[in-house]
Amino acid sequence: MTPDRLYRFIQFEYPWPLGPVDGRYLIRDHAGEEAHHVLVFASWATTTQRRSRRWTREPEPQRVPAETGLSRATLVETTVVDAATAQAWLAEIEGPAAGEAVSDGLLLVNSAIRGHRAAAADPTVREVTAEQALTVRAGYGAGDEVAEGDWTQARDLPSPGSQEGNRRQRREAALRPQERLAALLSGRDAVLACEELALRARLDLDQRRPREAALQTHIALEAAVAELQAYRGSENLSRRRGELEALRVPMSAAANEALQGGPSDATTATVSDALEQIEATLRARAAVAAY
Repeated sequence: MTPDRLYRFIQFEYPWPLGPVDGRYLIRDHAGEEAHHVLVFASWATTTQRRSRRWTREPEPQRVPAETGLSRATLVETTVVDAATAQAWLAEIEGPAAGEAVSDGLLLVNSAIRGHRAAAADPTVREVTAEQALTVRAGYGAGDEVAEGDWTQARDLPSPGSQEGNRRQRREAALRPQERLAALLSGRDAVLACEELALRARLDLDQRRPREAALQTHIALEAAVAELQAYRGSENLSRRRGELEALRVPMSAAANEALQGGPSDATTATVSDALEQIEATLRARAAVAAY
């Protein structure tokens, strides 16, 4: 018999440690408010046992790779629903609503991961995406079930955004990543500082962190203007660099606004446009490169 007091959840599983210590974490928008979600982290260590090194004896080589562990993040709504509401929600989330639900859930999971990165002062901790997950599922269950990562009923969700995947494939085709990687590793090319900064800005913008995105985009723009001076012999890149240089004043204003607090929607749109222009310039650089 299905209980009347049920809780809905979105669950993500990854083959690496997510960062936060196993446990249950309450999520509130502001201190003093009621929690709107409980985030449960759980992890399992690798199952392959390596032989410990014996004294004066070299370790034996292993042909079988170590089996990875598993990390699970379960995002549970604190709102209590009945069986009919839970079943209707699960049926609805299987359709177009799945992508939105997964994206919203990942924002909260990544916010916790980001918080752990800052609290632990560990720059290697990274946010996650739905595409990286081994499994993404939605479901519902009683309180004691979902608190332990179990459920009354659940279903696996498809990876959201096939159109976004297609856009990413077209973008990668323009960037020629494999050719460039070979060039980078052989010393025939170098990673520009503005590339790393632009990637960090893109992550901040995608994760709805407009302050950080404004600051990162500002310094990425300044670095791009300086570094792309070396490509002034290319008419296309020279023109694009000039367009970037014209953005320095508005982006400086956006960064100053971000330092004072949350930037406005108009400023965030300016940041987004500037970042897209930087990314387009870097793609143009990759497209004309002779690897």
